[in-house]
Amino acid sequence: MLKRIRIILATVMFILITLLFLDFTGTLHKWLHVLADIQFIPALLALNVGVVIALVLLTFIFGRIYCSVICPLGIIQDIITKFGTMRKKNRFSYSPAKNWLRYGFLVIFVVSLVVGIGSIAALLEPYSSFGRIASNLLQPIYLAGNNILASIAEHFDSYAFYSVDVWIKSLPTFIIAVVTFVIIAILAWRNGRTYCNTICPVGTVLGFISRFSWMKVHIDTDKCNNCGLCGRNCKASAIDSKNHRVDYSRCVVCGDCLETCKHNAISFGHKKETNGVTTGKTDNTIDTSRRSFLLASAMATTAAALAQEKKKVDGGLAVIEEKVAPNRETKITPPGSLSAKHFAQHCTACQLCVSKCPNKVLRPSTDLMTLMQPTMSYELGYCRPECTRCSEVCPTGAIKPITDADKSAIQIGHAVWIKKNCAPLTDGVECGNCARHCPVGAITMIPSDKNNPDSLKIPAINESRCIGCGACENLCPSRPFSAIYVEGYERHLRS
Repeated sequence: MLKRIRIILATVMFILITLLFLDFTGTLHKWLHVLADIQFIPALLALNVGVVIALVLLTFIFGRIYCSVICPLGIIQDIITKFGTMRKKNRFSYSPAKNWLRYGFLVIFVVSLVVGIGSIAALLEPYSSFGRIASNLLQPIYLAGNNILASIAEHFDSYAFYSVDVWIKSLPTFIIAVVTFVIIAILAWRNGRTYCNTICPVGTVLGFISRFSWMKVHIDTDKCNNCGLCGRNCKASAIDSKNHRVDYSRCVVCGDCLETCKHNAISFGHKKETNGVTTGKTDNTIDTSRRSFLLASAMATTAAALAQEKKKVDGGLAVIEEKVAPNRETKITPPGSLSAKHFAQHCTACQLCVSKCPNKVLRPSTDLMTLMQPTMSYELGYCRPECTRCSEVCPTGAIKPITDADKSAIQIGHAVWIKKNCAPLTDGVECGNCARHCPVGAITMIPSDKNNPDSLKIPAINESRCIGCGACENLCPSRPFSAIYVEGYERHLRS
């Protein structure tokens, strides 16, 4: 019963949190954002005390149930392990915990967060690893499927679906996502929960807490016949069947051992122990249905859209040359991130904001110190003043929630004019695209010749009004480099 409830809850959690990353319309986040908010590290970084306390109490009561029900990366490992078990049964064996390795990775993770080396923390954080897998590997497939349905619907004059662009946001991040998935898949296929119990910092922290959990897996030595089936089916390698011991720091309460034991020698509940071994019969019969209901209740309590613009073609004939990103001295971070330092220290590069950005402005950074953390660039779109999607979805507090009014007042950078690229001077034609599309009126067109008011006009930028939205850079007709681009601010200002 315990295993069935765990599988049902994990399946529902995995499907919903995957949809949270795959959805490009922005409608599901209103209903599913809590699934991102209850992830351990994001809640910790966002100082979401209520969630952190709830997860710690959940672990104190039930053990590491978080790792097998709430964590999407843990659920992926269970899925892959299941396929491996279908190929070969009774394939696991007990092995002592490698604590020096577990706590070593935990120290590296904590130090990288404190120092602000987000790229290292992002590689170790489980929710972020899953986010990169979902947004880089699964979302393109999901979007391609949507486009097929859109083509079919268009054939029948239906607008139930609309086509969207499918693009790789960052090749390095894509490669890292592939490598991460392959490593986790190999480890899970061969040895079950090796990643969780050796590398994952969340598993190490919760594993320490679960040593003192109120409800645990117990082995009754009077009933056990030393068949060893429990140990050979424990994907966490946590059961020493010879000595009738369970390493509670690695047990994820999956329920496999309970189902495997043919003599009812293994139970899950609260019992007194002597030196870690449960001996003798107990007068209290374990009501598994009641326990299962309690577990399900605890887990239950803790646990249209903006259509994207299509690329346009001049007159339907000539294809516009693709823009090239300028070499910015200071990278641009999203409105609400306060500063580059704050953003680097709190962002775990889960890619949720990247997958949700409707304007294709956010993409993973390729800078070594902030590798995979989102940065802004305006080749494919600009940061619309009415859009606050990234601040709404960020679970770690790296991007603070902001309103539409805040968005129009926060200065994340300022526009810089490049004289040698400007069409009025290079081609001798009127333009003014940047001034016409500036949402805050920070650009004014002035005569290129001060002594001739009728001369071709060029842009003059009022930096005190510019919010760095990138509309001017994105809509500038100059190719491949825009005649105007946005330089970021280390610390955001207010206009």
